[in-house]
Amino acid sequence: MKKAVSVLLSIIFIISLAACSGGGNSSKDGEKNVSIMTPFLSSVTTNEMVEALKKQAADHGWKANVIDTKGDVGQLASRMEDVIASKTDAIIIVSTDPNQLKAQIQSAKEKNIPVMGCDAGYIDGMTMNATSDNTEMSKMITTHLFDTIGKKGNLVALTYRAHPGVLKRTLFLDQMLSENADVKKVTEMQVEVPGPIESARKQMESLLLANKEPGSITAVWTGWDEPAIGAAQAIEASGRKDIVVIGIDGNSQAVEMIKKGSPLIATVKQNFPGMAEIVAQQLDLVFQGKAVEGTELYAPASLITKDQG
Repeated sequence: MKKAVSVLLSIIFIISLAACSGGGNSSKDGEKNVSIMTPFLSSVTTNEMVEALKKQAADHGWKANVIDTKGDVGQLASRMEDVIASKTDAIIIVSTDPNQLKAQIQSAKEKNIPVMGCDAGYIDGMTMNATSDNTEMSKMITTHLFDTIGKKGNLVALTYRAHPGVLKRTLFLDQMLSENADVKKVTEMQVEVPGPIESARKQMESLLLANKEPGSITAVWTGWDEPAIGAAQAIEASGRKDIVVIGIDGNSQAVEMIKKGSPLIATVKQNFPGMAEIVAQQLDLVFQGKAVEGTELYAPASLITKDQG
């Protein structure tokens, strides 16, 4: 009888151990929880990156949790604190300035939770960021624009300096303007995000009304494709034939407008799935206990015009 009781207690003890080892964070079962976070899921390109990251997560056997705060960066910080408290295995911030999340990134680092960026930026405390070389892209598209207008004319800039990538592009535009005195910046306007197409269209409509004379606006430089689309729509609707527009991203609507001969004449196509792949590769290394291959890794980009790309 004592032997039977002893065996029964041993079985109960083994079952209890198994139950304890199987509870809590799913990473204990081998599955990693990855929190993909952005305030800009409504953006075409941000959504493309998030979908690519979800696919990469599935391919690696990770569970992806997507969090979108609909333009509210403050709320993003709060939600990041939530996922840190829930002991997520990794955080990927998409199209977000990490400088607005400094405290949360440091908190994650203290808890050994890697924070990766996808077309974000890199600051101390993060593991790495994958993006395009924003300065090189701006050089590519801005040089094309300046050559197209013969390095003279009146320029409108529609941008969003709060985004780290767009900021780098705009800073290179500033440099080009300082080196080309015959290109005059009429105005620079910050596009509203979310809703950049509609925002840029309204801004451009107002600018066209205020600058009716031929040549008063020669070109529109935009920090990414969605404001380029909105500006080109406004110019086309006004019947103006003397204004050209450029963008950056290579989203499908912009490329279609370029091919059709709209005021939008060029863009630079970013490799967003490539960025997601880089992030996933580096995160896989981290999960294996290895070091990342760099803190800022670039996916290649290419110029698209009506005749090329």
